[in-house]
Amino acid sequence: MQDQELIVQLAQTLYDHKAGEIVALKTGHLTVLCDYMVIASGRTAAQVSALAEDVDEMMAKEGLALRRSEGGREGRWVVLDYGHILVHIFHRDDRAYYHLDRLWTDGTNTIPLPFDQTVAD
Repeated sequence: MQDQELIVQLAQTLYDHKAGEIVALKTGHLTVLCDYMVIASGRTAAQVSALAEDVDEMMAKEGLALRRSEGGREGRWVVLDYGHILVHIFHRDDRAYYHLDRLWTDGTNTIPLPFDQTVAD
């Protein structure tokens, strides 16, 4: 599977498990940290932790091992590191505060996602 297809599948997994505000970015030209970044929000700390588990399960099925994770116990901001892909899952309040989208979006690097996020939850 190509990287961009994997990113879309990852975003779809988050969407299917009721994550909100999902953004997928190609970041390789902006940083050496990763080639891709996916950012999403959960409504509660428990949902944030559950979304992280769902992502890790999906990525393991695709053969990508989790290198490192942070924030899983608190459930406010979980970071999952798969080497060339970083996944950030925020509690809504923390997402609004940190606003990582603003830091990593250059206006040309957003990956289109195949689902409609305009429907209110």
